[in-house]
Amino acid sequence: MKHVEAPYPVVRRLSGRERTDTVLGSTTHSWEYGPSNASRTIVVVHGFRGDHHGLEAVAAHLIALDDDLRVVAPDLPGFGTSEPLRDADHDIRGYAAWLTAFRAAVGEPERDAVLGHSFGSIVVSAALAAGMPASRVVLINPIAAPALSGPNGIGTRLAIFYYWLGSRLPERLGFGVLRWRVVTRGMSVFMAKTRDPDLRRWIHNQHDLYFGAFASRSVVLDAFKASVSHDVSEYAASIHAPVRLIAAEKDEITPVAEQYRLLERFPDASLLVLPAVGHLIHYERPAETAADILAFLDGAPGPASHAETGDRS
Repeated sequence: MKHVEAPYPVVRRLSGRERTDTVLGSTTHSWEYGPSNASRTIVVVHGFRGDHHGLEAVAAHLIALDDDLRVVAPDLPGFGTSEPLRDADHDIRGYAAWLTAFRAAVGEPERDAVLGHSFGSIVVSAALAAGMPASRVVLINPIAAPALSGPNGIGTRLAIFYYWLGSRLPERLGFGVLRWRVVTRGMSVFMAKTRDPDLRRWIHNQHDLYFGAFASRSVVLDAFKASVSHDVSEYAASIHAPVRLIAAEKDEITPVAEQYRLLERFPDASLLVLPAVGHLIHYERPAETAADILAFLDGAPGPASHAETGDRS
């Protein structure tokens, strides 16, 4: 499939270093951006069905703004090029245990920050609630409420039916259905809010390229079950590190009202709501997101606010 060039110059200039680590009995592939001897590190965890490419635009803007920051972006187990877990199940507990062990392998968890997008926000929150340390926590498009509640409950039920169908068909046919490109494109069109044709084309290409990169039918089915069975609100009260929530005005997965309710559950959290964007903050607003993350890492309290639409960089 043809690769569409990123509309952001900093992404086109981005260069990463691939590394491999054995975590819970299997190989995790990750990519490092920024200097290897940077004084601080942030580990970023992508969402459901994606891989590390999903957060590259945010990573590129982060290191463009801070030349003393290392960003580490793993592929979740069973997705991208990472192997499925051998010593744990592909459920929230297993992913949380994996993240805890992975962060210990690549840095100093007590000093390092951690970021999760969408499904990654659940994984990060579950790991923190189970005792994983972190200096600061960023959750982008956090899954703030149960998937079957809210205005997109019908959409979630349709997704559940789709994955159920993929599980009931013969193995080869079911695997093909779960990688069906027309479904991926429909999801991408539904979620993208930008009117910029170049940006939309790139977003769709990213989803076409990377949203079918899972190891097996069982892995994606288990991960989907985990994604709709849990949400960040379950874990918020047990997370005592400072938390920055970056939410979207037009998020199809979690309404803004639920993000404000989630905010109140954390002992120490602040919320930024970006207007005119949905569940693809990491693709559509990476420059603003990176600037806000760095301000938060530098100790800014980040009061609840709305950002204005910014230019691409």
